[in-house]
Amino acid sequence: MTPAAALSRRQVLRRRVRLIVAFTIAYNLIEAAVSIWAGSKASSAALLGFGLDSLVEVLSAAVVAWQFAQPDPERWEKPALRAIAVAFFALAAYVTVSAVLALAGVTRAEHSAVGLVIAGLSSLIMPVVSGLERRAGRELGSATVVADSKQTLICASLSVAVLVGLLLNLVWGWFWADSVAALVIAGFAVREGWEAWRGDSCATSVGRLMEDDAKAE
Repeated sequence: MTPAAALSRRQVLRRRVRLIVAFTIAYNLIEAAVSIWAGSKASSAALLGFGLDSLVEVLSAAVVAWQFAQPDPERWEKPALRAIAVAFFALAAYVTVSAVLALAGVTRAEHSAVGLVIAGLSSLIMPVVSGLERRAGRELGSATVVADSKQTLICASLSVAVLVGLLLNLVWGWFWADSVAALVIAGFAVREGWEAWRGDSCATSVGRLMEDDAKAE
C-alpha cells in the first residue's frame, strides 16, 4: 500500500471509530432513559442501576469533552476525573442500598417487559459494536480504541447480567436475582470510579479518542 493510500485508509478508519463512538453515546442515552423509566415502574434495582450506569458513562464522556474544550485542559484533568469518580461511587452506593432493601423484603421487583426488551437489545447490539470498534482499532494500531472496545464489551456483559436477572424473576419468581444483577452493576461502578480516581484520563470513549488525536499530531 502506498503512503497516500495508507493515510487515506487511516482517515477512513478514524472516521469510522468516531461514528461508532457517537452511536454508542447516543444509544447509551436511549438505554439510560428507557431503563430508568422501566426500573422505576417495576421497582427493579437492576434496571435502575443499568440505566444510571449508562447515564454516568455518557456524563463522564461529556466531562472529558468539556475538559478538552478548555484552553488549558491539563489544569482541569484532576477535578474532571474526581467528578467522574464521585458520580460512579454515588451510583454504586444507590444501587447497593436498593439491592439490599429488595433482598430484605422492603421492596420487591416486578416484571418488566420493557426492561427485558432493552436488556435483550443491548445484549445483541453492543457486542457487535465492540467487534467493529476492535477491528478498526487493531488496523489503526490504536491501543486506546481497542481498550474502549473492551469497555463496550463489559457494558454488554452488564446487559446480559440484567437480562438473566429479569428472566429468572419472570420465569421462576426469583426476585432476589434482580438484586444480584444490581450488585454486579454496583461492583462495576466501583471499579470505574476507582480507575477515574487514580487518574485514568482515558476512561471514556471521548478521552481515548482525544488522546489518539494528540498522538497523531
